[in-house]
Amino acid sequence: GVIEALCKYYQDENKDVRHVWLSTGVDHFHSSLGDRGWGCGYRNFQMLLSSLLQNSLYNDCLRDTTLIPSIPKIQSMIEDAWREGFDPHGASHFNNRLHGSKAWIGACEIYSLLTSLRIKCQIIDFHKPTGPMGTHPRLFEWVLRYYSTDNEGGAKVVCTSKPPIYLQHQGHSHTVVGIEEKKNKTLCLLLFDPGCPAQEMQKLLKQNSDGTSLKLLRKFVGSLKEKQYQIVAVDGVLSLEEKAARCRASQVLTSEKIP
Repeated sequence: GVIEALCKYYQDENKDVRHVWLSTGVDHFHSSLGDRGWGCGYRNFQMLLSSLLQNSLYNDCLRDTTLIPSIPKIQSMIEDAWREGFDPHGASHFNNRLHGSKAWIGACEIYSLLTSLRIKCQIIDFHKPTGPMGTHPRLFEWVLRYYSTDNEGGAKVVCTSKPPIYLQHQGHSHTVVGIEEKKNKTLCLLLFDPGCPAQEMQKLLKQNSDGTSLKLLRKFVGSLKEKQYQIVAVDGVLSLEEKAARCRASQVLTSEKIP
């Protein structure tokens, strides 16, 4: 897959990358004609799930989900989470109905769905720029910490056991699959975009890639200038008690705000 190809590319790349951290294998899902313009949240959930299914830690949570669910199936799963009592405020925004609609979903729906599956995750809200010219350096630092915690050490290319991160901004969402640290200490996110066609993504699989196709994935601090970003990051498994507590707490769904 693409992550393996990236791993190989970075092993041999010796221009300006000091370290790179990558998620566990992630399959790229792209929007089709049927969901172009509104399906990105679902597509990014499919990408996240494709990685969780490869990680034995989540076997028990996902024992009923052996295949990647379709968009209508994901819509039903979110409705199930609402019926369990997750995020009533969000549910009422959709009149408790998603199935068969073309409604956009965002970080709160992803959080409710994952938590209902007993997958431990958190919403982090980068609610205003933290750098010059409307940039979000704190977002990049957060992602670096997420990948590099438990993965320190000298290796240049670290293929971590971390799932990818769901990244939302007004009107679109992406999947963060890794981060580069350049020799001059600048950071660069690696993003899968559901809007990117499959044939473009396949260029990343070519053996003798010179890295030009990485332009599809690379986002520097200067390229992320939306007013706000939200991320949903997965971090382990919940007990039934913890899940019930998070369901109660989601009556008023809050996020960790940075700054």
